[in-house]
Parts: sequence; structure tokens; C-alpha cells
Amino acid sequence: MATFNITVLPGDGIGPEVTDSSQQILDAVGARWKHNFHFETDVVGGSSIDIHGTPLRDETVKLAKKSDAVLFGAVGGPKWDNESVRPEAAILGLRKALGLYANIRPVKVFPGMEDSSPLKNDRVRGADMVILRELTGGLYYAKPKRRWQNKSGRKGVDTLLYAEKEIERIVRVGFELARSRRKKLTSVDKANVLQSSRLWREIVIEISKDYPDVELEHQLVDSCAMLLITRPTSFDVMVMENMFGDIISDEAAVLSASLGMLPSASLAGLPGVDSNGKPKKVRGLYEPSHGSAPDIAGQSKANPIGSILSTAFMLQYSFGLLEEASAVNSAVEKTLAQGFRTADLVGSDAEFSTTQHITDKILENL
Repeated sequence: MATFNITVLPGDGIGPEVTDSSQQILDAVGARWKHNFHFETDVVGGSSIDIHGTPLRDETVKLAKKSDAVLFGAVGGPKWDNESVRPEAAILGLRKALGLYANIRPVKVFPGMEDSSPLKNDRVRGADMVILRELTGGLYYAKPKRRWQNKSGRKGVDTLLYAEKEIERIVRVGFELARSRRKKLTSVDKANVLQSSRLWREIVIEISKDYPDVELEHQLVDSCAMLLITRPTSFDVMVMENMFGDIISDEAAVLSASLGMLPSASLAGLPGVDSNGKPKKVRGLYEPSHGSAPDIAGQSKANPIGSILSTAFMLQYSFGLLEEASAVNSAVEKTLAQGFRTADLVGSDAEFSTTQHITDKILENL
């Protein structure tokens, strides 16, 4: 029986509710396929500020580093808005400490879910894309980053800096993902204005020569934002720098009706297969794309599907368990096809499945 060590960091708000659902799924997978998933839980974000005075302890980082994967919930909330260090520093710190440079966010409109999208059915039907976001560079990390005040008033600066190696490694992940799907890669930049984007586009073109089987297109980020709404089915895999990826992936969430539906995987290496044709096992942190949603915490209204689908990513990328990952994805799709919907997917007065109820239905279909 294979044993996999997982660090669980539920965080704040609805984070503990959705990670609990994911742990139930993993327990069921372990029972069916004879795996042992060992969980170690710690606090991060606002919860850690309340207990330890910091959103991310060194001990938590050490725990994450020695595990095979990290299951993350969500952090933040108005309770900590006036703290000198915000809860969100926890996830930024983990990304940097674990070297998680590639953030994979799939956006798929499941059959029968078109009515839940605010866009017209015929526009979103069949939309199925992956947004690949560079995660450890750019404006969120580069220096200088500071605020100051002088005689002319208050000022602030952030730095958009990318090195060639940072661009090359994320772009290669993009090409590999595109090669495994419909063989189209869209590189998103702002090359008409930004020097960093001109370098980005130059390197993308150079690397594309190693992938002659993958169609490459370039889109300016503002044009991409428009096309994502007007013709979303035209995209397959999209690769972009950190801030563009943060914004575009949240915009894309509207296609599937709710951020609660969207998983993500943050990886420290290139996914794929090794020289023996076996899946590579990559260090990763897995979290839903949504935030902590403190307004619905504890009300059984949280949608656990984004977290559960993130768990399927964990099975695939960090553990190499492709059959098990596929089974989880299929169970989610079957549950949605049966008509079960959480509160975020129905009208304000309509009946909905609670967090545990839809988790139970997914377990039945697993």
C-alpha cells in the first residue's frame, strides 16, 4: 500500500469546509485503490495571525516541504484588513518557498451547466481552456516594492521584472500542456507597451521552434480580455505573466458561473511523462480558485467542487495516479449532470445542495 503525505492548510472562512470535503474524497480514493493518505494539518493566514501573530510560520513551511503535496483552502477576510501583514502573505510565501512557479487553472463549462453562466448558452457551450499563470515573478515579487512620502505627496512603486529563465520555464509548461490537449497555445502579453512583454514574446517565439506541432498565437492582454467573453471556445491553453494571469483567470470564472467551480494546481516542475512513459511526480500546492468568502462561512453554502477538482490534480501531478484522478473528475461531472447544485449556482430563493450533501453525492458517484 503506497503512502502519500499531505500537508493540509485549511486557512480562513470557507477554507476548512472545502478542504474537509477534499479529504473525504481522498479517503474514499484510498479505500478503493488501496492507498494511504496521511494528513498533517496546520494554520495559515488570518487563523495563524490570531494564534501566532504571523500568517505563515517557518514551521509550516518546513512541514509543507517534507510532504508530497499541499492541500490549501483559502485565506483572508475583513477581520484582518488592518493588520500590518495580511493573511494573503501566507500563500505568497508558500509559493516562493516551495518554488511553485506554474499555476494551472482550467476553466470548463460542464454539459448542462450553460444556464448557470451569465453569458448566452451558445457562447459558452463547449468552452474548455487552461490558463497558465507564472506565479513567482513579476509585479508581485520583484524589487523595489515600497511606499513613501515626500514634499510632493505619497508615492508607491512595484517592479515588473522577468528573467529569461523564468519566462522560458513557464512557456515550456504551456507548450507541453497544449501538446497534451488540442495543440494550441495563446501567449498573452502587452508587447505594444511593456519591455518585459517584448522580451516575453521574443522568448515564446524562440521556444515555439521546439514545438512545431503546436499552433502558437499572440494576444495583447486587453484584446484577450475581450475575446474571452466574445469567443471563449477559441482558446485551448493560455500562458501569461503573474498579474495578467491573476486577472484573466478570475474573468474566465464567469464562464462557468462561479469561482467555486474552478480548481488550480501550483507546480514546481514540468508535468508530463518520464523516459519510461510513466507520469512525472511534481511538487505541488492545490487550492480552489475562490477566496475565503467569510460572509457564508459556517452556513453549509460553500461549493467544494473547486477544491475537489484540485484534489484530482494532486492525484495526477504529485502522485502520478491517473486512473484515480480521472475517476474523481468523472464523479464530479456525473453529479452535476444529475442536477445537484450548490448555493452559488442557483437563484437566491431556489433550493440548493449543502456543502456536505454535494460531497456525499460525489462520493456516491466515485
